[in-house]
This record gives sequence, structure tokens and C-alpha cells, in this order.
Amino acid sequence: MEPQEAPQDFLESLHLGWYSGPVGTGPGLRERKKQRTREHLIETARRLFAARGFEQVSVVEIAREAKVAPATVFNYFPTKEDLVFHPLEQFEERLLEAIRGRPAGESVLEAFGRFILEPGGFFAAPDEAAARERMELAAMITRSPSLKARERQIVARSAERLAALIAAEIRAPAGDLRPRVTATAMIGLHHALIAYVRERLADGERDRRRLARDVRRRGDAALALLAHGLGDYARKRSSKRSREARGSAE
Repeated sequence: MEPQEAPQDFLESLHLGWYSGPVGTGPGLRERKKQRTREHLIETARRLFAARGFEQVSVVEIAREAKVAPATVFNYFPTKEDLVFHPLEQFEERLLEAIRGRPAGESVLEAFGRFILEPGGFFAAPDEAAARERMELAAMITRSPSLKARERQIVARSAERLAALIAAEIRAPAGDLRPRVTATAMIGLHHALIAYVRERLADGERDRRRLARDVRRRGDAALALLAHGLGDYARKRSSKRSREARGSAE
């Protein structure tokens, strides 16, 4: 994959945690109304979480601020964590669709790489204020044990669904581990990029263009590693060669 210049809004394509996408039209008035309610609840929760922290805000408070009953919140989002990660589930659906709809002759890894590193992304920040807010939300996820636990569940589910898609497409025989290994590696790559961005943000990085270029470069390198195989990666050196390598580095 040829390296490309990373646009400023590239980071949003990685989906760092919780970014609200545009309201869909849906098939009819009822579905559009439900979508507007869902987006309203997400936006209300986002403001409260950003102001006070995830752990300090209850579903009852979100309902009160959104002017709905608590039962309405739970009808749309079974857990408080789902208010944060609903867009990540949308990301999962879009990823599976990109893999399923790739052109003939394209490998699953090529489709995956194009999807996660595509310019623009799904949730591009409209301005710097929105970008800062999203960075703060990414930090909130890093600080919250319950959010990190829920994220791990979603990541594991994404890998399982992708593995099932690959296995069905290639008609893998029962017991063939390759679809699961492939899917786990790719989803792990995506999650590693997210973790890297969060670490940089936690260290004080605020130059979005520089960070986007760095992430794209590392993403391309990781995709190349998967494309070429792990056979020669991290081959252990002899003790003598290791000492010589350390000496030359000094």
C-alpha cells in the first residue's frame, strides 16, 4: 500500500471512541423520529460525560437533561456504556459491508486497509472545538474501567463477526482457524492504532495533522507486516549479535 498524505480529519476515520454520525433518513417518518431521539440522547450524554466524567453521570440524569423518561433511554441503549459506543457499532457494520462488497480480485486485507485508512472517515470533526471535545472523550474512555471493558467486548465481537464473514465467503471447513486468525489480526491492528492515538493525546499531542501523518505511516507499516507474513518478524538474535547491535547503537 502506497503511503498517502493524511488529511486533518483522518483521525476521525479511526473512530477513537464515540463520535456521533449524521442522522439517517430511514424508511419512514417513524424511523426518522427514532433516529432523532437516539441522536438526541447521545448528544445529551456526551455533554454530561464531557463536563463531569462518565462514572459521575447516571442514566436518570441523562434522561432528565434530555427531557425523557429513564425507560426511554434504556429502550434505545440497554446500558450506559452503549451511549458511548453506539457509533462504534455503526463502524462495525460499515466495516463488514466494505469487506462483503469489495470488488472481485481484492483480498480481505486490502479492503480492510483501505477502509480503516480512507481519508475523511465517518465522523469528521466540523471544527477545532469539536475535535477537542472528541479528544477529551477519547481520554474519558481511557480513564474508565467500565468503558474499557465494554470496548473489549465490542472488539471481540467485531473479530468474531468478521471471522464468520470470511469463513462463509471462502467456505472454510469446520475447524479451520485461518478466518479467525485473520480477523483477529486485522481488528487488533485497528484497535492498536486507536490505542496509539489515545496514548499520544494523553501525552499532550495536539497537532492533529502531525498525529494523522504518524498514524497513517504506522498503519501502513502494520498492514504491510500482515500482508507479508510474520515468518521473519522479530526473529531473536544470538547473544553476541545482540551485544554488537547494542554497542553500535551506543
